[in-house]
Amino acid sequence: MRRLTDKLARFALALIDQQQARVVVPPMQLEPGFWFGGGNLVEANDGTFYLVGRYRNAGDSRTGVAAGERGFELAMFASSDRGQSFQKVLRLDKAALSRDDRTVLSIEGAAIVCNDDGYELFISTEKDGVGYPSGFEDHLKPGTGVWSIDRRRASSVEGLKDAAQETVAASCDPRFVHVKDPFTYTTPGDDFMLLFCSHPFCWSSSNTGYAIRHGESERFAEPMFDFFPRGFTWDVAMTRGTCVLDVPRIGAFADTQVSLMFYDGGECVRDHDEHKTAVRRPRGYSCEELGGAGYWVDGDFTQIERLSQNRPLFVSPHGSGCSRYVDVLATSDGFYATWQQAQADGSQPLVMNFLPHAAVQTLLE
Repeated sequence: MRRLTDKLARFALALIDQQQARVVVPPMQLEPGFWFGGGNLVEANDGTFYLVGRYRNAGDSRTGVAAGERGFELAMFASSDRGQSFQKVLRLDKAALSRDDRTVLSIEGAAIVCNDDGYELFISTEKDGVGYPSGFEDHLKPGTGVWSIDRRRASSVEGLKDAAQETVAASCDPRFVHVKDPFTYTTPGDDFMLLFCSHPFCWSSSNTGYAIRHGESERFAEPMFDFFPRGFTWDVAMTRGTCVLDVPRIGAFADTQVSLMFYDGGECVRDHDEHKTAVRRPRGYSCEELGGAGYWVDGDFTQIERLSQNRPLFVSPHGSGCSRYVDVLATSDGFYATWQQAQADGSQPLVMNFLPHAAVQTLLE
């Protein structure tokens, strides 16, 4: 098995190639606290790429986000040249995502799904007017809200702007009260999985959960909030899944279906001083996470194993080392990977790398 896991790790590192990555969507300012990402890339039936994510502008959640921009805007871009260039085709600000009784304070991760019926857009937002569960009301900081995931559906991208919006993932359990950063996966049995990150009332960790929509059902089953536990070393404080990719059934993997799950991790919630003579290394913390990967075999996502047990797999060569929110799109010509990558100026643009099928064949043979 060691030989196969080494191949998996090499495949993952070739996808998330920090040196070959190029910026596709810059943040609004090239400064710390500004980024674009937290979404995904899909291919429509006509070959158009659609990219969704959110612009985040500097803000501090410890003092409340109501007075600042922070999660500023959800945006969707289109590309007709296989990701060489992108043009904005949809914009949703906090006012557009608010309801009469739920004011959006900040926009977090999103996911777009393209199918024969049109588009499904999953959006996570921090909403005012929700409150913490009974017994924990006073733990909610002034000026902050509670995270949940909403969905919009339309036959066209343009139709998503004014589509009806409904909440599809939320929690009133103090252990998982904040639900955000959706991503999706369709199982070999054709069940649709909505995966997400959750936080407890104390914001001391990030966890990964999911809800399943079976077959033609319109509804999701009850969520499983803790199927992928946090690690023991570099990812002891947080394990936030961001993407699932089925490994091509070629070479050493011809007879086995292996699925990779990319995730973000960190040792602590806030940055801290290191011992001056200790080994210098990125530790990963909230908003500056590092990247890892796990895998499962034959569709059994309850038995996930880490490829990155003791060290992260993905570290930016710039700035804080942050490398997070990986997404990978499999197409007829190869694999398009996108992620947020820390820069020397402290910002995190969305970057992209393309890996052609011929290179994958060599890696997995």
